Amino acid sequence: MLSGPVNGVYIATHPDSHHAYALAALAAGKHVLCEKPSMLNGQQLEEVLAAARTRGMLFMEAMKSPFLPLYRRLREHLERGPHRTSCLRSCRVLHRGYPAEPSDLQPGCGGDSLLGIGPYEAFLALDWLGPVERVQTFGQIGPTGIDTFATLQTKHLNGMAQLYCGVGLHGEGDALLVGPLGNVTNPSKWWNPVHATIRYVNGRTVELDGPFESAGFNYEVGHFCDLLRSDRTESPILTHDMSRQMMSILDHARVTIGLVYPQEL
Repeated sequence: MLSGPVNGVYIATHPDSHHAYALAALAAGKHVLCEKPSMLNGQQLEEVLAAARTRGMLFMEAMKSPFLPLYRRLREHLERGPHRTSCLRSCRVLHRGYPAEPSDLQPGCGGDSLLGIGPYEAFLALDWLGPVERVQTFGQIGPTGIDTFATLQTKHLNGMAQLYCGVGLHGEGDALLVGPLGNVTNPSKWWNPVHATIRYVNGRTVELDGPFESAGFNYEVGHFCDLLRSDRTESPILTHDMSRQMMSILDHARVTIGLVYPQEL
C-alpha cells in the first residue's frame, strides 16, 4: 500500500504497531492519520513527530469527538457572551467499559483501560480546562498484565478533572462540565455526543441536539483531507501539542500504577 499512489494512510491497528507503521508511512512520503492513542508512550510520539517535521508531512491523531456536530455546537454556544469556556472549572468523565476481546487482553498491545479509553477523557479535560499541571492516579492491573481500571485526578491551568476508565465494566458514559455560571451534562456515550443540557445558575436551561451521520469517523477524516488539500502539516484542533499532553497524562498514570509494556523493557 505504501508503494501505491495514495496521499495518506489511516492507521487503525492496535497501538503497539502505531509507531512502526507511522514511521514507515512517513518514510514512504505518505501523510498519516493515526488512531488514538497516537503511540504507546511519549518517546515514540516524539520520534514520529520529528520524522513528520523533517519530511514536511502531515501527522494527526484521530479523535472524532471534537469534529462531531453536537460537540461543535456546544463549544460555539459556550464561547458566545458571558458563558465562554474559560468559565468552566471542573470536568468529570465516566466512560462505559467495553467487553474486552481476547486480543485486547494481551499485554503490550495497548488495548487496556488507560490507552484504550483514557485518550478520550484526557482530550476532553485538556480541551476544556487547558494544559495539564499535575496527575494523580489509582488503578489496578489484572491477571493478564493489563490495567483493568484506573481513576485519574488531573490539575489543569483552568481547573481540575476526575476521569474514570475500565474494561469489562458497565457505566453510563456521561460527562459533566462544571463552572461558576452553570454546568453542562453529556449523557451516555459522551464521546459520540448527540445531546447536551446546559443548566445556568439563574434557572435557565438550554438543550442542544446534534445527530451525526454514519459512525462519526467521516468528520475527522474530512478534516484530515481538508488539511491535505491546504498543504497543512498539523491540525489546528488536534494539534501536536494536544497529542503530547494527552500522551503525558497517560504516561504519568502508567508510571503510578506500574504498567510497563514488554517492548518497553
